[in-house]
Amino acid sequence: MKVRSSVFASLCLLLEVCGIALFLRGFFPVPVKSSFTSKSKLSDLPAEPLSSGNGPNTSKVPPPLFKRVVIVLIDALREDFVFGTKGRQFMPYTRHVIERGSSLSFMARVRPPTVTMPRIKALTTGSIPGFIDVVINLNSQALLEDSLIWQAKAAGKRIIFYGDDTWVRLFPKHFVEYDGTTSFFVSDYTEVDNNVTRHLDSTLKRDDWDMLILHYLGLDHIGHLSGPHSSLVGPKLIEMDDVLKKIHASLISKETEGSLPNLLVLCGDHGMSETGSHGGSSDPEVRTPLVLISPAFKRKTGMEKPSTVEQVDLAPTLALALGLPISQNSVGILIPPVFQETSLREQLRFLHLNGFQLSCLLKDSMAGYEKEEGYEQFRVAEKSHGNWMKLYLEGNASEVLSNMGKKVLKQYLDALKAMSSALSRQLGKYDMYSMVVGMILIFQVLLLLLLATPEALSGGARVELPLGSALLSLPFYLLCLLCTSVHMLVCTSTENSCYLCGLPWSFAVAAIVVVSATLCLLVTMAVQRLVPEGTESSDWGNTLDILLLTGTLGHLFSLGASSFIEEEHQSWYFLLSTLCLAIFQDVCRTYFSERRGPADELCHPHPREVAPSKKWLALATPLLTLACCRFLRSLNQTGVQWAHLPDLGHWLTSAEHKVALSLLSASSLALILILVQHRCSLVSKIALALGLLGVYSYRAAVGNVLFPWQHNLRDLSKGTVEARFVYVFVLGILFSGAKDLLRSQVVTADVRLKARGLWEVYSGLVLLASLLFRPHNLPVLSCSLLIQTAMRQFIWWEQHYDAAQITIMHYWFGQAFFYFQGNSNNIATVDISAGFVGLDTYVEAPAIFLTAFSTYAGPLLWACHLVCYLSLESTTAMAHGCYCFALLRSIPAAAYVILVTALRYHLFIWSVFSPKLLYEAMHTLVSTAMCLFLTVMDQNHGGRP
Repeated sequence: MKVRSSVFASLCLLLEVCGIALFLRGFFPVPVKSSFTSKSKLSDLPAEPLSSGNGPNTSKVPPPLFKRVVIVLIDALREDFVFGTKGRQFMPYTRHVIERGSSLSFMARVRPPTVTMPRIKALTTGSIPGFIDVVINLNSQALLEDSLIWQAKAAGKRIIFYGDDTWVRLFPKHFVEYDGTTSFFVSDYTEVDNNVTRHLDSTLKRDDWDMLILHYLGLDHIGHLSGPHSSLVGPKLIEMDDVLKKIHASLISKETEGSLPNLLVLCGDHGMSETGSHGGSSDPEVRTPLVLISPAFKRKTGMEKPSTVEQVDLAPTLALALGLPISQNSVGILIPPVFQETSLREQLRFLHLNGFQLSCLLKDSMAGYEKEEGYEQFRVAEKSHGNWMKLYLEGNASEVLSNMGKKVLKQYLDALKAMSSALSRQLGKYDMYSMVVGMILIFQVLLLLLLATPEALSGGARVELPLGSALLSLPFYLLCLLCTSVHMLVCTSTENSCYLCGLPWSFAVAAIVVVSATLCLLVTMAVQRLVPEGTESSDWGNTLDILLLTGTLGHLFSLGASSFIEEEHQSWYFLLSTLCLAIFQDVCRTYFSERRGPADELCHPHPREVAPSKKWLALATPLLTLACCRFLRSLNQTGVQWAHLPDLGHWLTSAEHKVALSLLSASSLALILILVQHRCSLVSKIALALGLLGVYSYRAAVGNVLFPWQHNLRDLSKGTVEARFVYVFVLGILFSGAKDLLRSQVVTADVRLKARGLWEVYSGLVLLASLLFRPHNLPVLSCSLLIQTAMRQFIWWEQHYDAAQITIMHYWFGQAFFYFQGNSNNIATVDISAGFVGLDTYVEAPAIFLTAFSTYAGPLLWACHLVCYLSLESTTAMAHGCYCFALLRSIPAAAYVILVTALRYHLFIWSVFSPKLLYEAMHTLVSTAMCLFLTVMDQNHGGRP
């Protein structure tokens, strides 16, 4: 059975997508939980330890320390916004309370991923969410596990909430009063906070609440729009300082003699990177302030350096301070200074309850918990605590008792830290069965593609698949029986729930048949390849081929180190520069070398007579590409190590250089029009010109750039009308291109009509990217188009590069331009503000699409250009291009699943490898969609011979 190379590659990629999805399902596990449904109860708490006898010990929580609690959570509040120079300048009242008032100050360290929903979970449950919560963050569901909010409601406390509606979705029936605001509409940084503050005056006057939670989003939105050094940050911090002053004054005025004091908590859910985003693990993202203000604390005499705590420590601290049980799944430990003013017996009781909760969670999550150092230390501390209690109850009041109590206190703290650390390392329980099956599928696809490479890249572009002999063989049926037996054995013997074991048997049998058939097909093809049959194959062996092969494999091997993943852009920049030099050498050899050997004639047949000007333009093309790449490298600093350094983008976006940014943006848009319009129809040319004018008008409306007649920025708006004006032209160009493409496929087999349709679709995507890119990134788009035009006109056609070589070049350029945009393998570099261009309110589907398109515009546009180019090539070009793209995506996918599986228990994998794995999965989806499109085009192709 012979199939077209493009069809074979598409089927392989679809199978690989299934394998990657299954592997990700097993790799992103259910986090360590004691139970999702059970909750901590006062009746379940242990009694105070006694060495012997039955004394008057208690099993209850000590009395609460505070009457009311107000939690002010300022989204993306960095540590230096409070404790640094910005805090001194823009938050004077808060700094005065921190330095001279009755307060406690800490630097709370956040665990990645630093996005809002996982951080709210950490603050309320004390648990450490995983990277899969980044995806769930887009559509949060009700939180069913034990939490501080659930415990407070169960205890009869009345909770009021105003702010980010993520809280309302997580705790839908827990607030007696609430008003939620959407957290995803980042263009709004004013009304989103006014909607919270407008409730303050009336709420603070009332006495019908016990806990007030305020979640302010404006600072986070400013960061996404213009970064942490924006001129908008100062006024927003002043606004937050006024809010804190108002709340603090109200709480103080309600303090009465003999009643419990109130508590004001100031915290951030995460920080903000130097680019204004978050999601990664850089210091500005994981360091947030935590300030506790209450008359219960000693008054300070000066600024003290804040000590470091974990963000998850707040949940157990607030729980016991309010007289509530600690959430079952909390891995946090008490913050000792909060309880310093209580008696020694109460302090020991607080630590004992915290240790008991952590030891129970340790039992549920680790088989060998008894051998854990922290568990052993807790048992020793508990025994010492019993001895202390015996002396205490006997009335011993000597200094020996005090010293012994302090020693027990230290034993408890050491045990709590050790148990918390052990639980933090145990991020979750992996579904190894799903991971192994997914890995098998991915490797089968890779081996299939490798075995079929000679046939797929031959002149016929067809692959012989011996399906009949494979499916009718005895090994196939034996393998099905063996896989079924293994499946039953795993599902009946495993202690943990496996995803595959929960599927209906029909799905399980289908999966077993697919895996068995693919393996038999692999063996049959391998046996056939051992006997050479004179199959025509592609000629690989010149310098460029060796570079493309070694470069791709070398980049793959480099990803085995976390530092190479963090700075992956450097690898692509190096490969791209080397590629330009190799092309420069080829051009010199083709046009300017007097002596040409047989190898040169084979790889580059002597071209027809070419005008001297065209020869020099061909020679200048790789040099122009090098110059463009060098310019784009200086535009955006990315990666981890040097992302904080100033770059040309920061210089352009500063207020004093707005004229330079305006000139650069206008020049880039004009260049885009010149490079794109020449292959469009007249109507599309006009639409493109008006659309690009609308792009500039949109950026002028929001204050990024200036028109010549503009002298101030007083008349700023959200640019909604201008952006929607551009969207109309984007849809019009896409519709025109789709119409021509459909006519060429259904009505008439017109190659020129199809080529024009593809180019107009590409033009529409270019216009959309122009709208979504920030103004300083428009040169990335114009340089991309300039390189594509020069390469197409003077290099690819004239140098007779084949489809496989051109496909790999497009892949390399696409990967490099992903990083030229300022992206990295860090979630924090995703520009979510692009998802709200032209939107008045948050609409989930368009916001997700626009954000994803803006992030992957580089690889996507280069893939689309490849489709346009191959549509004009020979009849086998599309099949070869599709096949090479499939192979390029399968090799890193296979390598990554091995690497991630081998390092799954290392903590650093969650901050480095997990985001990269998600990026690779997204790249594979994009490649699969492109390959399917190429396959459809290939079925009705009539390009140049």
